[in-house]
Amino acid sequence: MPSDSSFVHLHVHTEYSMLDGAARLPELFTRTAELGMPAIAMTDHGNVFGAHDFYRQARAAGVKPIIGMEAYLTPGTHRSERRRVRWSSGGGDDVSGGGAFTHLTLLATSTRGMHNLFRLSSRSSLEGFFYKPRADRELLAEYAEGLIATTSCPSGEVQTWLRIGDYEQARRSAADFRDIFGKENYFLELMDHDLAIEQRIRDDLLRLGRDLDLPMVATNDLHYTDVDDAEAHEALLCVQSGKTLADPNRFKFDARDFYVKSAAEMRSLWEDKHDLGVACDNTLLIAERCEVAFDESANYMPRFDVPEGHTEQSWFMAEVERGLAERYPGGSSEAVRARADYEMGVITQMGFAGYFLVVADFINWAKTNGIRVGPGRGSGPGSIAAYALRITDLDPLEHGLIFERFLNPDRVSMPDFDVDFDERRRGEVIRYVSDKYGDDRVAQIVTYGTIKAKQAVKDSSRVLGYPFAMGERITKAMPPAIMGKDVPLAKLFDSSHDRYHEGGEHRALVEADADVAKVVETARGLEGL
Repeated sequence: MPSDSSFVHLHVHTEYSMLDGAARLPELFTRTAELGMPAIAMTDHGNVFGAHDFYRQARAAGVKPIIGMEAYLTPGTHRSERRRVRWSSGGGDDVSGGGAFTHLTLLATSTRGMHNLFRLSSRSSLEGFFYKPRADRELLAEYAEGLIATTSCPSGEVQTWLRIGDYEQARRSAADFRDIFGKENYFLELMDHDLAIEQRIRDDLLRLGRDLDLPMVATNDLHYTDVDDAEAHEALLCVQSGKTLADPNRFKFDARDFYVKSAAEMRSLWEDKHDLGVACDNTLLIAERCEVAFDESANYMPRFDVPEGHTEQSWFMAEVERGLAERYPGGSSEAVRARADYEMGVITQMGFAGYFLVVADFINWAKTNGIRVGPGRGSGPGSIAAYALRITDLDPLEHGLIFERFLNPDRVSMPDFDVDFDERRRGEVIRYVSDKYGDDRVAQIVTYGTIKAKQAVKDSSRVLGYPFAMGERITKAMPPAIMGKDVPLAKLFDSSHDRYHEGGEHRALVEADADVAKVVETARGLEGL
């Protein structure tokens, strides 16, 4: 990595910073590779949900992935305290979030550090949530191994003390974080988007560096990929806040510099303007230190405790046989017998016997305890083994359901039962599973929804200040969704797309009305975020 000409972006808000980051991963990595940058970080707000997606796409693009997070911290309180704190008289320079949190950027230097980051993020949500998932110094100290920390943006704890004019308290805060992470793992983060809030504290940050012998690192608070994406990002912030672009009091960024700047731009800014080329050099040193990996070959299937003398495979087969006898009291037909033998062979061969036993365990516990359970949804009812184990209540042979839609030996994929519980008692099932298998082996899965084409049009119409009827008029001229999927806006103008012919009315509307064209153009910037 030639330190005299290169640069690595270490403060990046991707599309996983919900309704705030507008840097879509494919475009982000394409641009990073075009600029010849060797690596790039993800530092989404308070979460690491995009870590594997980011890692996978970065490697495919030939860019080194750095896994990080812009964490929220409590304002000096324990994470269990749910109260606002003021360090001064309030106002824009006091603790952000109305007194609820400050910021700290964290980067994983190792796979262990990445796992610590995952645990820190989870516990911040479970134990410290107050408007945002917050960590405190206790959690930081517990999970500091393998992490680099920086002072983050102007809403960081150190910068907040500087903004309200308390240098000594800022010094104590910086010393605290230095002691938690180690002197070589704590950096003063410098930003320059030509904002007054950054200019006011920059000299004091540099003074802290001299007083505490702390290294500095230059970043760009990246929220979108190209400079031309600034308008779409403004619209996205209006979607988040429920405001319009015409509202003078809306939440907005007071610059257009939050994009993937080239190494030349960053070097010019920090070497020529500030004489701080070392802050750029340190981005490369940090990138060299960060080496993480996901073990995609590991087997994370659950284990089931079986009676003595049995293996998971033998006990699974015994339980299926017992279930078949109960489901078919008159005896199993040849078709049932053949189907059951085939499925048991596939399931045991693929190593999923334990998974079936675990799922059957908590579903049957729920039924025994009077908790209503759905009969089966998705591809799971195609398994006669699941029917025998009472995971599902639909006979796949009677209904013509196909096992291979659920599990196919020629296309290795994880089994996935969709289970519906009475929502009033769903928590009891989760508690049962947690108590039996351990809290550290139970997780709830987040589902990300993105802004589809028609919703993007309606959102764009609103933030641009048009009446509700404008959005309705445009979306009614768009082709209907098929299986919940809209035709992407760009594809309506792509003659090679298989549904192009359905977009004639929409294209005519765009060509005839400048206001419609403005709404659609804005919507294209929001779609998919």
